[in-house]
Formats: sequence, C-alpha cells, structure tokens
Amino acid sequence: MTFIEDISTAISAAIGAPFRAGRTESMGGGCINETMRLRDGAREFFVKTNRASALDMFEAERAGLEALAEAAALRVPRPVCSGVTGAVAYLVMEYVPMGRGTAGSASVAGQRLAALHRCTAARFGWVRDNTIGATPQPNTESRDWVEFWRERRLGHQLALAARHGYTGRLQCLGEKLMFRFAALIDHAPVPSLLHGDLWGGNLGYDLDGAPVVYDPAVYFGDREADLAMTELFGGFPSDFYSAYGDCWRLPDGYAVRKVLYNLYHLLNHLNLFGSGYLGQVERTIERLLAELR
Repeated sequence: MTFIEDISTAISAAIGAPFRAGRTESMGGGCINETMRLRDGAREFFVKTNRASALDMFEAERAGLEALAEAAALRVPRPVCSGVTGAVAYLVMEYVPMGRGTAGSASVAGQRLAALHRCTAARFGWVRDNTIGATPQPNTESRDWVEFWRERRLGHQLALAARHGYTGRLQCLGEKLMFRFAALIDHAPVPSLLHGDLWGGNLGYDLDGAPVVYDPAVYFGDREADLAMTELFGGFPSDFYSAYGDCWRLPDGYAVRKVLYNLYHLLNHLNLFGSGYLGQVERTIERLLAELR
C-alpha cells in the first residue's frame, strides 16, 4: 500500500465516507513542505507532506487552522486529518480553488482581519507551541506582553542566531535592545487572535473574491504584529489598511512598533536562510536603538 493509499484511508475515516484518490496532482514545494491535490472525481483535498518528524508541526498548524475557523472572521482551508505513514507526515485540508479577487476584496480582507483581532483572550501566547516557517515558536502564556515579546520572540530568535554562529556585533546590539525596547511599547495591547505569519503569500481570494488565509503561526498577541508583517514584503493594497483602520484604528506609535515586530521575522529569516539577512537585521536593531536615545 503506497502512502497515497494510506492518506486516502485516513481521509475516508475523517469524512465518514469512502475516498480513494484517483488523481494526484503535485502542487509543488515551498521552502519547507511538499504539497499535492488528491481527487476522486467527487471530492478533492489539499495535502502537505514532510518527513515523519514534522508531524508535531502539522498538528500545530491543524490546531491553528481550527482556531481561525472557529473565529469565523476569515476563511481558512478547514483541516481534515493529519498523521504519519511510513517516513511521511501529512496534513490534509479542504481544497479551496483560488481566484484573483475583485475590486473590493482587499477592503473585505482588512475588515475581516479586524474582526479576527476582536477575538481576544486573557493572556498572550497560546495553548501550545507551534512553528514560524520551520522554526520552533514558543507560546508559553503570559499576562505581560513586554515579557512575552522579550522571552518568546526576540530573545528566542537571538538565542537561535547565536547557536547558528551569529555572535559578536549582532548579539551586542540585540542585548541592548532587549534591555530597552519596552519603552517602544507605549500602549496597552489586548491579546488578540493573530494569524502570526501574515504576508502576501499567505493571503489569497477564493473564486467569489472572498479572502482566504493559510499557513498560520497562531497565537494571541498585539494585533499590530499581524499588521506589521503585512508591510514587511511589499505590503497589501491601500484599501486593505483603510478598511482595517475604519474598523479599528491603530494607536499612535505604530510606525515605530511595526519595525520592532518585524525584527522578529527578519531574525527568523536569518536563522532559516542565512547571512544574507544579517545586515538588514543589524540595521533594523540600530534604527530601533536610535528611537530610544
């Protein structure tokens, strides 16, 4: 029995109806996982695969998708099942045919992101750890956002960078920022449900033009962290930000805080993809330290 047959059997058990993949279409691979579409003529599913050791990562992603789906603000591919067959871990999701969006799609996305952020909790963090890309993301809960950001985000990534050999100047700058950055968080964020990895590659539109998000790194945090990442790699359309602001205005100081929040993702890219990001990371820390003079 091939691993496709094993996954088909798991899908059958999950949906309570027979499913046997008659067609398998590779959807290509990203930096982390391989993906495919399985079809039997009546139903189709989107599947991610990786080494068997990736099961915990997939199960955390599945839990994140379930949390986003429960919020009922933005559409997500609903998870079906996850597991291991032989040397392969897999995550099966609803297959969502994607379109190009309509004239108002970006505005709707901004409105619905604001609605997602209205889902709040008593603490920052989440019920389980997950990953940001392939990097472990600790989510141990805290009532203190500054403490959470220092220990679970900035400090975590700086420690990983040191293990990868990025010591010296980066760690010196990072230590200074770790000691002083609390002054930049001069507002009182509520713990909002975040997508956690919201760049342009993780937002699309279905055939009706409705926004769809995927590949989450869910936790409860300052909503500005989600907004900041949307600006990191080129930004979203201006209608997206206008619509979000009409629903929930951002407090003063966001222009500086977004740099702090995006430093986490730049450090993660340094840890994942190497020294090409080192200069950008160091310049970003220097910019933040200059704000603190």
